[in-house]
Amino acid sequence: MADFVQNSETKSAIRTLESQIADVTTFNSIVQSVITDNPFACVSYMTAGVTHDPVEKTKEGYVVKIVYQDTEAKTVGSLSDKYSTIAGFNAGATALLASAPITAAHGGTAVRDADNETYSATLKCHDANGELFNITFNRKRLSLTSYSDEAIRTKVETWADTVAALG
Repeated sequence: MADFVQNSETKSAIRTLESQIADVTTFNSIVQSVITDNPFACVSYMTAGVTHDPVEKTKEGYVVKIVYQDTEAKTVGSLSDKYSTIAGFNAGATALLASAPITAAHGGTAVRDADNETYSATLKCHDANGELFNITFNRKRLSLTSYSDEAIRTKVETWADTVAALG
């Protein structure tokens, strides 16, 4: 019987942030800056006849949190709702806060729980050395996955050191 033989060594690294990213606008500006500015000097590539940009967003998710409070500010209900875009997240939050039937069903006043909302986006990057790697952003950490060349981690870490919100 044949044995499996290791043919690559992929690594992952996590950077835990000292404080969470403040809001969805700040989060989006960080993610978009990587796509637009390409700080890791990634390069476009072709696979299966399709040309890919050097940096592509492959996944994102945004969760709005609403709490319902009685007249003494005691929580009497809560709601979490997930969206696949920031536009949906913002529209959904507005609609949920304005929904009289949902508020009445909870029996309290709707209040946005922005500190507990979550955001996540994954970017796929193609390094000049030919490696594909991923960076996943959320409010509390960055995850760098599927890389083997330590120079990639160094580039990402050096960039992150320049972004105040990623301290």
